[in-house]
Amino acid sequence: MAKTTTIQTRVDPVIKNNAQMILKKLNISMSEAISMYLAQITLHNGIPFEIKIPNEVTAKTLKDAEAGINVHKVDSVDELFKELES
Repeated sequence: MAKTTTIQTRVDPVIKNNAQMILKKLNISMSEAISMYLAQITLHNGIPFEIKIPNEVTAKTLKDAEAGINVHKVDSVDELFKELES
């Protein structure tokens, strides 16, 4: 099927950059990833993963993380993956 339409969206630049780094490791372009996501929405007849309101603990953790409280920081995605593997 020919790709004949364009989608524009505004995204947090940090999220976009992090996603691009991961997709690069997977050898997938942002456009291909978005196309796969939309195809999955069509196949599932909805969002292809669970979406729900977080419980109190998760909500507090998210709020704390947004405020920079109890956040573990690394200098790069590679460093993060090294820490997760060990």
